[in-house]
Amino acid sequence: MPRLVRERRTPTRTTQRREDLVERLIDVFLDEGFADTSIEDLARALRCSKSTLYTVAGSKEQIIVAVVRAFFRRSAERVEAAAADESLDPLDRLRAYLVAISSELAPATPAFFADLDSMPATQEIYRDNTRIAARKVQDFVRQAAPRTSKSTATFIGAVAAQVMEAIHRGEIEAATGYDDSAAYRALADLIVAGMSRRADPAAN
Repeated sequence: MPRLVRERRTPTRTTQRREDLVERLIDVFLDEGFADTSIEDLARALRCSKSTLYTVAGSKEQIIVAVVRAFFRRSAERVEAAAADESLDPLDRLRAYLVAISSELAPATPAFFADLDSMPATQEIYRDNTRIAARKVQDFVRQAAPRTSKSTATFIGAVAAQVMEAIHRGEIEAATGYDDSAAYRALADLIVAGMSRRADPAAN
């Protein structure tokens, strides 16, 4: 029986336009936040009609959720790509992963983070992505276990996960003044320096 070959679907014009709108809305949200922005404000910012915006989703809240979800999906893809080289040392991949998270969050203003926390739906999206990232960090730390004891690697992975949850909840910024982007970069420096030191006999 001949093998069926499925044709690759190319995005329709409508789909492509919707994706372009979402990308432009991501930029607006990162720069200005979204909770207090009306559909009229968004239409004005994008120089389009309100009916065009409603091709993204059927209500303002649904538009917000769709755009926030798209932002984190795009960020996750970029972060995964940054740490995809399996030939690298696990600690180098860990650092690349956390620095990439920092870079993805860097364009976001305090207004964006405040608004993420103001809506249950967007709060859940950020929380879920943070938990996925925390598990990934724990995996990288465990892969680096030959350079330190397994119990130490497990401990570092668990602490990293707790810190990432604290970053998400805003506790790190409240305590240190570090925004989420700066906090992820500092976490990368701390973990890599700590594990590298334990792996170096001359440092002990």
